Amino acid sequence: MSDFGKWIMIAGVILVIVGLALMISPKLPWLGKLPGDLVWKKGPVTVYAPLATMLLISIVATALLNIISRWFR
Repeated sequence: MSDFGKWIMIAGVILVIVGLALMISPKLPWLGKLPGDLVWKKGPVTVYAPLATMLLISIVATALLNIISRWFR
């Protein structure tokens, strides 16, 4: 049962981090408009591929999850 409690705590921390990120994201106007984010417009169709933003979020999430996993070892 101890492991179950740890997983619930980890899920709670992750939800708090995601919630804070969603609250802060409108205040970061550059997020989603980085140099590697691609936008194609052709008539009424727009294709948006935020490659640099996804890479940045992936690096930050990996670092946070590594810190959290080391904390619970």
